[in-house]
Amino acid sequence: MTTPVTPAQEAHAPPTSPDSGTAGVAASSWPPATPHKFALAMLILFRLARGIAAAMIAVDLPYLVLKKLHFGSLTLGAIYMVGVASTAVLGLAIGQLADRWSRKGTLLLSAAMLPISAFMLYLFTSVPMIFAAAVIGGFAATGSLIGGGVGGAAQPVQSAVIADLAAPHRRTLYFSLLAFLGGVAGSLGAMLVGFASIHRTFLFAGGISMVGALPLLWLEIPRHPSPPRPPHGSRKVMTQFTITGALNGFSQGLITPFLIPFFMIVFDMGKRQMAWYTAAANILGAVALLTAPLLERRFGFARSIVFTRALGTILLLLMAVWHFLPVALFIYIITPALRIAALPAQQTAITSRVHIDDIGRALAANQVARLSAASAAIICTGWLFDIAAVETPFFIYTAVMGANIYLYMRFFGRHETHAGLPAAAEPNPAHAAAHATGFIKPK
Repeated sequence: MTTPVTPAQEAHAPPTSPDSGTAGVAASSWPPATPHKFALAMLILFRLARGIAAAMIAVDLPYLVLKKLHFGSLTLGAIYMVGVASTAVLGLAIGQLADRWSRKGTLLLSAAMLPISAFMLYLFTSVPMIFAAAVIGGFAATGSLIGGGVGGAAQPVQSAVIADLAAPHRRTLYFSLLAFLGGVAGSLGAMLVGFASIHRTFLFAGGISMVGALPLLWLEIPRHPSPPRPPHGSRKVMTQFTITGALNGFSQGLITPFLIPFFMIVFDMGKRQMAWYTAAANILGAVALLTAPLLERRFGFARSIVFTRALGTILLLLMAVWHFLPVALFIYIITPALRIAALPAQQTAITSRVHIDDIGRALAANQVARLSAASAAIICTGWLFDIAAVETPFFIYTAVMGANIYLYMRFFGRHETHAGLPAAAEPNPAHAAAHATGFIKPK
């Protein structure tokens, strides 16, 4: 005898992924209790290799532009801006492809961009070629990889793949796991930079990222049925995350790509020293990512973001006004961890609050807003650094982050459960099962 499906259950039933060829799979088969182990292993290999390569580029690029080619911070900022703008456009296109065509094919396409751009910089080191490589590789995005982000246009589609593989109540755990491993890999990549020349680093980064993309050829994504869309679709949630993403991107563009140049200008730090401190920041950021499931269960995603980013903002402001090297290095190492500790919970919030057929587009829209705003901030900071106003971006950052924190609480914090989901949401069978097993404690 078949158990009838209630309207609430039907509304939260999973949809057909772009990789599926049929909708004839029973609703109970999705979401899986645990992600497919082989698929997760393939993603881990990809994440490890990309983390190593992207961290190598993140540390090496400022030294290529400022030291080897003897250009100023404004040129570096322009390169970052071009990379950000390109990643925004490519990310939106790839998000659309992920929802409409194939998650796997789109992930492979985006994975190829980083090795291509790294090989371009190994073969040609002229300024036009650096700009061209930044367009393909999204160097401003990979430049903010400290802490385990996959960087570039691969971000939305990889998160969408995780959403396909894992039940909603487990997504934060797997987002955290992959980000942690990426951060550890980034630490290794940052340390490796200290043992290679500026030029040869790009060759190694290209080779490592190319090898890391090969396991994706064996990636299998599950098929599952599609429910009807809710009356208002996902527009409201996407708009809210787009607004907060834009403010977050502007603040990130002001500071993150210029932390290494800040130490080069203010403290005259060498490449080998910065490589080790960057590795330490990666390790701490990676460990911090593992706290995301605990933060989400205890505080909800919005309050977790508010607390960690508010503390990080205060520390960065202190670094700007007090040029004391030991304190500045401590802040440099700890603030990336504070900024990204709750990021996996944010990714879960996006994927859990929109229709699953819109996940790729929702993640891409958030990234487009973040990177578009960052492009303006990057060129602003590049100009300010060029005129020796190195403290000013930190004051602007404080004001923008304050507005962002306020909107997080206004949009998501008032009616949020401790699991990070809206309290008014209809019960989701997957979450009900999680409560029954004790994975997520009810309020």
